[in-house]
Amino acid sequence: MAGLELRLQTLRRAVRAFRDTPGRQGRFIAVEADEVFVSGDLHGHVENFRRLLQRADLARHPHRHFLVQELIHGPFRYPTGGDKSHQLVDVICALKCQYPDRVHYLIGNHELAQATGQRVMKHEDDLNEQFLHGIRLAYGERADEVYALYLELFAVIPFALRTKNRIYLSHSLPPPRLLDQFDPSALLHDPSLEADLAPGGSLYALVWGRDTSVATLERFLSLVDADLLVSGHIPCEQGYDLPSPRQLILDCLGCPAAYALLPANRPLLPEELPGCVHLLDSP
Repeated sequence: MAGLELRLQTLRRAVRAFRDTPGRQGRFIAVEADEVFVSGDLHGHVENFRRLLQRADLARHPHRHFLVQELIHGPFRYPTGGDKSHQLVDVICALKCQYPDRVHYLIGNHELAQATGQRVMKHEDDLNEQFLHGIRLAYGERADEVYALYLELFAVIPFALRTKNRIYLSHSLPPPRLLDQFDPSALLHDPSLEADLAPGGSLYALVWGRDTSVATLERFLSLVDADLLVSGHIPCEQGYDLPSPRQLILDCLGCPAAYALLPANRPLLPEELPGCVHLLDSP
């Protein structure tokens, strides 16, 4: 019981810390950092997260920020069923309490779907229900209390960050059919407007798009006043992809997994972006 109370306290502190992150305005953060360590989609992969955190070495790099994205709805199950990815949410909340100004959790389409009740199916499996089932298995009669805190968390974590040197970090970018209606000011509302979170809305579009064409990217970067985009959402066989010189896609669910260590205190040219990518399995 004491352990559960401590876990609940940590979740509450983390929600406050995400809400109070320096540079936050609504669901957007203007990052003040010398460098940013960025991971791809994790989907409950605790071991990859552990290794990423080891590589980030935040204690020895006080001017480095650490960003994770899309932590939930993974392939890891309890013996009797139920998604274990909530465990990774708990871990990142504890880390946020330890480094409140330097840890960021970027919302993905799966967190948004869980928060809004939009059904997500994979191989005839309801991922929203599996996530809830895992929480019930782990927390029993206190599961509803824990889940309510997760929903509070999903309501405050950012949809996008931008560094001083004009790198934009978001889970995805709007598809072409929604780009003309995309309104970057939707990120500034706190709380977010329901219309922006619903299918077709600006925030919904920001985490569900899969278009990687240069034309779409150029239009998007112009709208958000940035020069480069680092995103996730799209599985990558080699752990990352560079569909164009100004976009990097990261994926941390499989093996190999890739991360990026981005300088944020000087201009970063597109031709430098590939050199910022590292494989988790490399020496």
